[in-house]
Amino acid sequence: MPPTVSEESRTALVRRARRMNRALAELYPDARCELDFTNPFELLVATVLSAQTTDKRVNAITPTLFARYPTPASLAGADRAELEKLLQPVGFFRVKSDTMLKLSQAICDDFGGEVPHTLKELVTLPGVGRKTANVVLGNAFDVPGITVDTHFGRLVRRFRWTSETDPVAVEHAVGALFPKRDWTLLSHHLIWHGRRRCHARKPACGACPLARLCPAYGEGPTDPESAEKLVRTEGRA
Repeated sequence: MPPTVSEESRTALVRRARRMNRALAELYPDARCELDFTNPFELLVATVLSAQTTDKRVNAITPTLFARYPTPASLAGADRAELEKLLQPVGFFRVKSDTMLKLSQAICDDFGGEVPHTLKELVTLPGVGRKTANVVLGNAFDVPGITVDTHFGRLVRRFRWTSETDPVAVEHAVGALFPKRDWTLLSHHLIWHGRRRCHARKPACGACPLARLCPAYGEGPTDPESAEKLVRTEGRA
């Protein structure tokens, strides 16, 4: 069993964290953003819409949404009633419709109709925080970023990579353990693992390749057969 945080040296923590990431890379060789998109604007919109719902639900409505409103200018000029109807399946559709209209207008007014490609600029947009900005930077612009969603935050604390709870503090603490070039894929590895095996209430410990490296091993079933039943083949969030 790995040592506690107080017992583990900084060097040992870095080595253990990187070994865990390599194991996750082997387990999830196809790890990627699970939102469907073809350009930065589509990813930005999809990521904002994914708040408090699943990627699957967002992916179900975005083809129609983007066919109707393919650019920031067209979405900024959308009829609110029509937009609300399109967004109804993803929940909070009135608030999200308002955000879509303001977000698209801001892109047009402040950035010439193009999605900005820096963190500082992205977070000025309505509805866009660091998490969303890092998703867009890492997956649309190939700029390394760490995405601290609920899965990521839960796993890094469970792994004892950090005890921080503030998302920005988590981002900086975990980022310091890895080369910057690894940040985007690291985020995908942890998010995929959180969705498929390392569940919040009942992790599939007995079916996890990180068992020997994880301080939280045993929080879920350790029997391989019982644990395997908890494994999801697809993400649900």
